[in-house]
Amino acid sequence: MKKLLLLFALFLIASQAFSQGIIRGRVFNPVNNEPVPFANVFVLETELGAITDESGNYEISNIPPGLYNVRASFVGFKSQTQFEIQVTQARPVQLDFELEEDASELGEVVVSSEFSRSEETPLSVRKLNANEIERYPGGNRDISRVIQALPGVASTPSFRNDILIRGGAPNENKFFIDEIEVPVINHFATQGSSGGPVGILNVNLIKNVDLITGGFPANRMDALSSFFEISLKEGRRDKMFTQLTVGASELTLSNEGPLSEKTSYIFSARRSYLQGLFRLIGLPFLPTFNDFQFKTVTKINEKTELTFLGVGAIDKFKLNFDVPDEENEEERENRLYLLGVLPIQEQWNYATGVKLKRFRDNGFWTFVLSRNMLNNRSFKYANNDDSSPENLLFDYTSQESENKFRAENSIFGSGYTLKYGVNYEYSRYFIDNFDRATLAGQSQVIDINSISNFNLYGAFVSASKYLKGERLLLTGGLRMDGADFGQSAKNPLNQISPRFSASYQLRPNLFATANAGIYYQKPPYTVLGFRNNEGELVNQNNDVQFIRNAQLIAGLEWQVPDKNRRFTAEAFYKNYSNYPSSIRNGIALANLGADFGVIGNEPVLSNAEGRAYGLEFLAQQRLLKDFYGIASLTLVRSEFTNPNTDGFVPSSWDNRFIVSLTTGKRFGKNWEIGARWRFLGGTPYTPFDLEESALITNWDLRNQGILDFSRINGVRLPAFHQLDLRLDKKYYFKNWNLNWYVDIQNAYNFQALQAPLLVPVRDDAGALVVNPNDPSRYLFREIENTAGSILPTVGLIIEF
Repeated sequence: MKKLLLLFALFLIASQAFSQGIIRGRVFNPVNNEPVPFANVFVLETELGAITDESGNYEISNIPPGLYNVRASFVGFKSQTQFEIQVTQARPVQLDFELEEDASELGEVVVSSEFSRSEETPLSVRKLNANEIERYPGGNRDISRVIQALPGVASTPSFRNDILIRGGAPNENKFFIDEIEVPVINHFATQGSSGGPVGILNVNLIKNVDLITGGFPANRMDALSSFFEISLKEGRRDKMFTQLTVGASELTLSNEGPLSEKTSYIFSARRSYLQGLFRLIGLPFLPTFNDFQFKTVTKINEKTELTFLGVGAIDKFKLNFDVPDEENEEERENRLYLLGVLPIQEQWNYATGVKLKRFRDNGFWTFVLSRNMLNNRSFKYANNDDSSPENLLFDYTSQESENKFRAENSIFGSGYTLKYGVNYEYSRYFIDNFDRATLAGQSQVIDINSISNFNLYGAFVSASKYLKGERLLLTGGLRMDGADFGQSAKNPLNQISPRFSASYQLRPNLFATANAGIYYQKPPYTVLGFRNNEGELVNQNNDVQFIRNAQLIAGLEWQVPDKNRRFTAEAFYKNYSNYPSSIRNGIALANLGADFGVIGNEPVLSNAEGRAYGLEFLAQQRLLKDFYGIASLTLVRSEFTNPNTDGFVPSSWDNRFIVSLTTGKRFGKNWEIGARWRFLGGTPYTPFDLEESALITNWDLRNQGILDFSRINGVRLPAFHQLDLRLDKKYYFKNWNLNWYVDIQNAYNFQALQAPLLVPVRDDAGALVVNPNDPSRYLFREIENTAGSILPTVGLIIEF
């Protein structure tokens, strides 16, 4: 026994001797891709560091496993710090730095790059790195949920990832991965909008995420509320590495490594078993999803780089007719109601593209060619319990496909930047729609099968200039966009988008910023491609237009670099015009979208207006002495006009106030705990028209109530709040790593009130009861509708 104990002790000592990590990579100038030789790279709060060789390469060894902040610096260049770099003994960390030349001539001016502040977007930018995303409490490794901690971003208590930014609708956001547009980032996305219960992107592949909520750069188009700039990791250049993640609802496999001396790859595939979790907590719908992502990078030569990207998902959905015995009467009625109104939805989508970057001494050309496609089908039978043809209420299939090309030239000079470029898009929209609709109380059948094609084109120019030794930064841009989906839209002069930003350094690390701009976004394809039974493009005849948004933003930012800390305050005003409104019910489409299904598949007019305005406050502490935190407060009002009402009324995204508090602490032996608490004001909703809903002809056709749009958003829900917790434990071994975690959403089981459900009264046999005083109507009653339940998740991450 003593010999065994001695051998075990020697094994532990030997393991400890090997328990050191390595950081290696390259330091280069992002303008011309040339190396920065003799730069200093050092691990903060340690004595570890290295100097780059003539090729810009470096290596730091003998680093104990853990999280570190690493900084690269060189005379004449702006230093760069990368936060929360995870060092293990299983693999060397591949960490590259991009050092920009410093044109400042005044020694007393301090320009910090500790937090993201680019020339084109000096304000309204928030950055998250891979570790911040992965450990986020309640996020369950889902980027769509993680960004809800940032100021100006609202969330919902339901099982959805709708991204609601500064009072805007969820379809006003645009997503780019490595500069390639990816329109869909959520499973079971609402067509014509966005959101869904689960994100598509695998956090294992994400390097960092920049959320731009205002002051949009001129080379970005077709969004009104935000742009997401997502950067994926570059595959390892030395050897293969694999990560396996087993969660309560999914299994994920990631792999990366070199394909050749010049090409690296990174790949991810995921399979869900979410239906098991949903069945366990008694939900009436059971989703299943699969997704994949890949990226390859080829260094053709020192001046040419080729990136190939792919993202895709397959989603299936079925109903859960198993009714738990322990359900009370109200829960049972709620379930029966949802089983009667929910459609069956099947969806798949993909986006793929190539990016060619050609460097020269003073800049680079960027060429992007991409294609994306969404296939969406939903169908429903009366009560969902009889699939005979005469009970078919609707059967909807549509496809959106886009082929895009973009060319941009970036020129960098002494204290200035000039960019210009063009873009073109050819899109195809297919629809096969059978619908027994009720319009103005009269039944009719819609039966359409058609294909529509659209062309979009645009151009931009922008410039940035530093003055007063980089104390003052001025940025201006102009873009024009045109399309053939409407008469007004064809002329790019009708969609001129000027923008201007200014940032002034009041004192070291204290900045005052301001922006004014006009932005345009095309309506969803469900609007553009809608046809009547005669095959006419109805909304093209109605001269549907680009949606217009004029924005004003002003703010202050104070950075404390030695503490990894910053504080920001911003005021914003957004003015909408040309927003589509439904001819059928007379409301702006901005008030629809936070649900499953299809938005905008109807005749519209571009006559609604809107406004959103408010204040945002942020305090952020990045990892310092094993502590991190972020606190945000947003005060916002969001209002739209509707043809059925006078003046402005609250929009469906009018939360009034949003509070988000996130904090975490790392302890010894690689334990970590995090918590997030959010508090949101209640959103308004439109009540039911009880008289119209009770009509037997209406209910038998749709099995759901009819909203009273004369009282659009006339009732407001109470406030919603939720606490999420997360516990992590990591183990580092010589050739592999192990991480297990427990993630608990809604830890104190807050039940958020939603709009009440309108359900028919049933007799003992389950038949609907007719109103004895009015044989043309059923008897109805409203029941309480709540969202929220404790949702624990246990996960295991294995790296080797």
